[in-house]
Amino acid sequence: MDAQSVKNTATAENKGYDAGKKISGIKRHLAVDIHGFPQAIHMTRANVSDRDGASAMIALHAMHLRQVQNVLVDGGYSGVNFQLDVASNLNATA
Repeated sequence: MDAQSVKNTATAENKGYDAGKKISGIKRHLAVDIHGFPQAIHMTRANVSDRDGASAMIALHAMHLRQVQNVLVDGGYSGVNFQLDVASNLNATA
């Protein structure tokens, strides 16, 4: 699971500013399987944190991801709240 901020040149209402990457636009939150095939995607404004976007994606796609046992993430997803979201929505470990 990871996120990527993408520039948005259009004057859309749904864009934000990712201060860490200095990008104004949107953020793609993506969950892939062990082969790299997409399993879930969620789009947010760029100013939404990786944890919050991933938690929303998990909640929205919990039925589709019900066979997931472990979620592999980087340091941007640290925190007890994210671990609790993964455990409660997917019955998996992060």
